[in-house]
Amino acid sequence: MQPFRSRMVARDVGEPHRASSPLELLFDLTFVAAVSQIAGQLAHATEEGHVGGDVLPFLMVFFAIWWAWMNFTWFASAYDTDDVPYRVMTFVQMAGVLVLAAGVPDAFDGDFTTVTIGYLVMRVGLVGLWLRAAIGHPETRATTLRYAAGVSLLQVLWLSRLALPGDGPAWTFPLLVVLELSVPTIAERAGKTTWHPHHIAERYGLFTIILLGESVLASTNAVQDAVEHGLSRELVTVALAGLAILFALWWIYFAEPAGEGLAARRELSFVWGYGHYVIFAALAAVGAGLEVAVVSAGGDHVEADEQTVIAAVAVPIAVVLVMLWVLHAPLRRPTARPELIGITAVLTLLTTFAAPGIGVAASLVVLAALLALLVAATIVTGRPERTERTEARPA
Repeated sequence: MQPFRSRMVARDVGEPHRASSPLELLFDLTFVAAVSQIAGQLAHATEEGHVGGDVLPFLMVFFAIWWAWMNFTWFASAYDTDDVPYRVMTFVQMAGVLVLAAGVPDAFDGDFTTVTIGYLVMRVGLVGLWLRAAIGHPETRATTLRYAAGVSLLQVLWLSRLALPGDGPAWTFPLLVVLELSVPTIAERAGKTTWHPHHIAERYGLFTIILLGESVLASTNAVQDAVEHGLSRELVTVALAGLAILFALWWIYFAEPAGEGLAARRELSFVWGYGHYVIFAALAAVGAGLEVAVVSAGGDHVEADEQTVIAAVAVPIAVVLVMLWVLHAPLRRPTARPELIGITAVLTLLTTFAAPGIGVAASLVVLAALLALLVAATIVTGRPERTERTEARPA
C-alpha cells in the first residue's frame, strides 16, 4: 500500500539496482508536449527561410524546458520518497510544464508571459520539495535551504522581468540564466546532495529517447501531410534516411556507459549535466530539420533552399557528436575514437555544401551513411575494451 507520508531523507548513493520510478516516467511524458511545440516552431521557421531569427527564441525556451526537467531529476535522485505529498508536488510541476508548452508559440513571437507563468508553477512545486527535504533531513538542511532560497529569488526576478517594457533589455535573459546555473553550484558548497550516478545516467538517457521520439513523431506527421500529394521515391528515401539517422544517433549516445564514469568522477557532474543542454537542444533541432526535409520532399512549397534544409540537420548532428566526446572523455575512455568523431563531424558539415548539387534526399542518405560508418567503427574499436573488462571479471 502506498504510504501517505514518509520522512524525506537523503537516499543511499550506493543503492543497488536504482532505476527510474513510474512517476518519473510519467513526469517525462509531460515534456513531450513542450518539446513537440518547440521543435514544430523551429521547423516552421526553417520552412519559411528565416530560421536565423528564431534560433535564439528556440534556445531560450528550450533552456526553460531543460532546466526545469534537470532540477527535478537531480532532486528526485537524492530525495525521492514517492509518497502522496511527493506525488502531489510532482503533479504541480507537470501542470506547469503543460502551461509552458502552451506558451511556446507566443514565445517565438517575443511574448514570454505564458512560458514564465508555466515556469513559475513548476518552480513552486520544486521549492516545496526542497523545503520538505530541509525539514526531513537536518544533515543537508543548509544545502536544501540554499536551493529553496535561490530558486525562489530567481522566480521573483523572472516575474519582475515581465513587468519591464518588452520583457526588459535583451541582456536580462542571459543574466538570469547565469544566475539559475549558479544556484546548484552555490548550494552544493554547503554540502553535497546524494544523487545516484547510474540513476542520473538513466534519466538523461530517457530524456534523450524522448527527444529522438519527438523527431520520429514530427517526421511521421510531415509524411502524413506529404502523402496527400502522393508517395514519391524521394519522400520514401528521405523518410528512411531520417529514421536511419535517428537510430544511429541513439546507438552512438548509448554506446557510452555514463553511469560508470559519473560514479568514478562525481566532481565532474556539473560539467556533464550542464553540457547536456547543448546535446538535448541539438537533438531537438535534428527533429525539426528532418521535418523540414520531409516537407520539402513531399512536394509542399518550402522557402528554404536545399543547403539550408540540410544544414538544419547536419549542423546539430555535428554538435551532438562533438559534445558527446567532450562530455565523456573526462569521465572515461570514450568508446569512439576522437579522430573518428572529428572526421565524421567535419564530413557531416561538408554535406551541406553538396546539397545544392545532389539534392535533399541524397544528402540525407550521405548523412545516414556517415553515422552508420561511425557506429560500425565504434563497434569494432569498442570490442577489445569490452572483452578485456569481461575477462577481468572474477568468476
